[in-house]
Amino acid sequence: MSTPAISGGTGFFTGFTRLCKGLAVVLVCGHIAVQFFPSAVTYFALIPARTIPFAWNLITSGYVEQSIYGVVISTLGLLFIGKLLEPIWGSREFFKFIFVVNLLTSICVFITAIALYYITRLETYLYMPLSGFHGVISGFLVGIKQIIPDQELPFIKIKTKWLPSITLLLYIAISFWTLEATTYLPTIISGTYISWIYLRYWQRKPEAKLRGDPSEDFAFSTFFPEFLRPVIDPIASIFHRMLCGRSNTSNNGQGYNLESEPLPGSDSIEASRRRERGARALEERLAAERLAAARRELQREAEENV
Repeated sequence: MSTPAISGGTGFFTGFTRLCKGLAVVLVCGHIAVQFFPSAVTYFALIPARTIPFAWNLITSGYVEQSIYGVVISTLGLLFIGKLLEPIWGSREFFKFIFVVNLLTSICVFITAIALYYITRLETYLYMPLSGFHGVISGFLVGIKQIIPDQELPFIKIKTKWLPSITLLLYIAISFWTLEATTYLPTIISGTYISWIYLRYWQRKPEAKLRGDPSEDFAFSTFFPEFLRPVIDPIASIFHRMLCGRSNTSNNGQGYNLESEPLPGSDSIEASRRRERGARALEERLAAERLAAARRELQREAEENV
């Protein structure tokens, strides 16, 4: 089955899901709130020195964008990527992914800030307000890598499986020249890694009675160029044993159980089904957009002829 091209059209700005639109409203309202009430940042952003009494900021910080650029990028990323991922995962799983990735990313950023303070003794790491949805947006890119890895982006001809890696490299490069990019970097790195862990080991697939995605095409080393994989694989295997060592014992190595029966090669079968679902959903959405565009064009021509 050939994967359709990701393209826009007259319906490019339609088809957003209710959940994505609701979360987009939360992001916009959060940005407006901190602009009119700057003191709100103290309560809703992640400030490591104040996280112990204000523990809720581990959750709220992900939905507060302090800059106009941040709220625009996060809102557009949520709407456009969300309308691709949510129909495939389902609304409940999509929301669960956002919640888990946001929370665990905030915890990782908190631990990183505390560690940097003890290493450098700079209080900036304790009192700098950190917030933004970019950790989840990075996780969405990992989701695209999982569902349609071989899809080429229009114009630039880059496969979607490289989007997370390119984003990380871009922010690392920019951080050498811009301080603001440096503050985003821990969140983007954590969001990318946490989302991969979630999709690799934790995401439930009720229809197949599987958990995670054990396919080789979604291994951690696939985020790196081919020549680095022999170095990355031994390191990644350590975390693999930590995260799913027990499941490997009970599930006969790389196989998964389905009603207590081992399924050798189930990783490749599930990966194939996942890509087919992603491609089919994308085809249906593009067909609906083309049909809507054709109808609008016919209606416009009819109005002009009257």
